[in-house]
Amino acid sequence: MTAEDVRTTLQDLASPEAAARATRFFKTGPGQYAEGDTFIGVTVPALRTVAREFRALPLDEVRSLLHAPVHEERRVALLILVLHVAKCDAAHRERVYDLYLGSTRYINNWDLVDCSAPQVVGGSLLTGPKEPLYTLAKSKSLWERRIGIVSTQHFVRHGRFAETLAVSEILLGDTEDLIHKATGWTLREVGKKDRSVLEGFLDRHATAMPRTMLRYAIERFRPEQRRAYLQKKANPSRDTAGGG
Repeated sequence: MTAEDVRTTLQDLASPEAAARATRFFKTGPGQYAEGDTFIGVTVPALRTVAREFRALPLDEVRSLLHAPVHEERRVALLILVLHVAKCDAAHRERVYDLYLGSTRYINNWDLVDCSAPQVVGGSLLTGPKEPLYTLAKSKSLWERRIGIVSTQHFVRHGRFAETLAVSEILLGDTEDLIHKATGWTLREVGKKDRSVLEGFLDRHATAMPRTMLRYAIERFRPEQRRAYLQKKANPSRDTAGGG
């Protein structure tokens, strides 16, 4: 079982028409966030099937896929890593974590981050030091910052919110829309678990949050609540509680 076996399987599933759609959808044009990325056109359900078929692929072979120029090879590598950490010992989890954080230059699109960061990074840091999350959130790399916030979804699933709130505070001034969306989405997950925690964060920071981040965070609120927070954002001087 090798990386070349995976590549052959993916090529058999490839579709030029799907590749063309993915190239447009994932913004691969000049100056766009995924400029120059290469797609061969394999659907996400098919990638998940391939990952399950090759879930026992050794880490050195997974690394070969993860460092490949073809997007679907990188995605299937990340899906395999997620399967690795679903049931493994601490030593193997650490090796997966080290491979992941040593390869962030290749985890360079939102779908690659979102399918893997909670399980691989969040899962590894749940019981250990949290400083790596804050280092990622302060990175110059858009994708490392997204890894930082999306990883905290694993904490949220375990009823822990402090990490998400802390990383979200770091990212309040971020200029990238893809970070605004990811942070708002993750805060929304906090609200699903405990609405009072999310409301407390919004009461402190709504006026400072980018509008997209705020809109994502309040998506599940009642219409009148959404209007109130958006009005607070639009008129911060009227907010006697302050903007945090």
